[in-house]
Amino acid sequence: MKATKETKRQKIRWRIRRKIKGTATRPRLSVFRSNREIYCQIIDDVKGHTLASASSREASVPGTGKPIERAQAVGKLIAERAKAENIENVVFDRGGYLYHGRVKALADGAREGGLNF
Repeated sequence: MKATKETKRQKIRWRIRRKIKGTATRPRLSVFRSNREIYCQIIDDVKGHTLASASSREASVPGTGKPIERAQAVGKLIAERAKAENIENVVFDRGGYLYHGRVKALADGAREGGLNF
């Protein structure tokens, strides 16, 4: 059976998730990237709750501009929402994607917003 792009990413994702866990003191910042949009959530894996979320589909994120600029705006937005929930430290979960391009821009935006990881 030939491994598809999705199955390869899924294996990488499982490998990452074996190593990192989100707790109440240090939740997990999970990233999902589609061809057009980017989404992120801050998750407490112990309780199984999403504490905050942001995406490039929201009205507060500019609809025009380069995808990397939009991803950086999403990173700043998730950092702002995390601050409102008194969250400063997170574990970054790249979701099986390479730490490059939009994923890296989102992480940089979150760091600029004040999140530590």
